Amino acid sequence: MRRLKKILKWTGIALLLLVATIVLVVLCRQNLHYSAPYPDITASTDSTVIERGKHLVFGPAHCINCHNNSNPDSLIEKGLPVSLSGGFAFRLPVGTIYSRNITPDKETGIGNFTDSQIARALRYGVHPDGTAVYDFMPFHNMSDEDLRAVISYLRSQKPVSNPVPSHELNTMGHLVKAFLIKPVGPEGTPPASVKEDSTAAYGKYLALSVAECSSCHTKRDLSGAYLGEPFAGGNEIEGYMTPNLTPDSSGRIARWTQQDFIARFRKGRLVPGSPMPWNAFGRMSDTELKAIYNYLRTVKPAKTPTLH
Repeated sequence: MRRLKKILKWTGIALLLLVATIVLVVLCRQNLHYSAPYPDITASTDSTVIERGKHLVFGPAHCINCHNNSNPDSLIEKGLPVSLSGGFAFRLPVGTIYSRNITPDKETGIGNFTDSQIARALRYGVHPDGTAVYDFMPFHNMSDEDLRAVISYLRSQKPVSNPVPSHELNTMGHLVKAFLIKPVGPEGTPPASVKEDSTAAYGKYLALSVAECSSCHTKRDLSGAYLGEPFAGGNEIEGYMTPNLTPDSSGRIARWTQQDFIARFRKGRLVPGSPMPWNAFGRMSDTELKAIYNYLRTVKPAKTPTLH
């Protein structure tokens, strides 16, 4: 009996030491720093460039849907100004992630960041302080021209003071941040510019590098890494399951014509609470929507994932 008690005692001590070590390692890895290149991209004051940036921010890139904590679509419909002042709460299994203030405010926004620091965060996933960006904005392969336009528009906004809370991670969130969250960069060299037309090639660029269709319509793990077949759907977001967009017969748009596709986007949000940024995507031009449709028809057919 004494021997058993001794074994249990030392086993308990060993387990406590193991847990303490894991906790210490997790804490030490919460704010790892990374290095990444600074893109040679400078904001422009040219009105045409700024207008292109605004179209991307309010349309295909749908930045306005995440970096605003009010009802941006309602404000836009009323002709009222909408700021990118952040504060929107993403309630996820890993905790609550808050979108940042990306107005030019110097205290709570991006006013003290250089153009190249902003470009590095978007393209390489590294914050100005060297920590990793949560991969919610996979604009890594956005062209230099479009990235410049977006940053130019961000610079042109009115500064808004809006202190955003720090992310609130649970135990799982701290573990994910410690071991899984790393910067994600471009695949190869991003293009200097991309020709705007209705081809599948331009549609691929929009779907993967601007509109981020793959981010929601491809199965992902807690760190954001892709697991499933491209565009096969199966992600649960705010109680909604993302549909299959491949040409397979189980896909949502398998029988849609190009005109059906465009018409659906023009109707905007039909299901209250849907996380799909229907109104932002509805601001895309016919050419942009045709291009995305044409690209989706070229995607490898995949069955809709079985739901459990």
